[in-house]
Amino acid sequence: MYGGNANAYNAYKSNSVNFASKEQLLLMLVDGAVKFSKIARQAIVDKDIKKAHENIVKTQNIFYELIVTLDVNRGGEWAKNLVSVYQFIVDRLVQANIKKDVDIMNEVIPLIEDVKDMWDQAYKVSKGAK
Repeated sequence: MYGGNANAYNAYKSNSVNFASKEQLLLMLVDGAVKFSKIARQAIVDKDIKKAHENIVKTQNIFYELIVTLDVNRGGEWAKNLVSVYQFIVDRLVQANIKKDVDIMNEVIPLIEDVKDMWDQAYKVSKGAK
């Protein structure tokens, strides 16, 4: 009985990602970036080097994904500026990871939250415009 329910739930979970719009996937990514960066910061505080490293890398990978999926040709100057912000975040995450520096994480997390807020706003505007 439980096995069937677990399989149904897993199928639902994977399909909710499969059927999510590009915008919803982007929101999931930036939500993840905020979550993983905060876990990493706490892991640095707790001196859990492995957990800090893993979560910083997860956050970096999200920003690499955001960089490669951003259409700079269609987005023009705005998109180029966004790539610069993303790259700055990645660079700071690399430094935070090398040094296991909570101050760098405290600097970069508000930027990650700003990116999330920006995409949340853009999503709301796009939904309201239809």
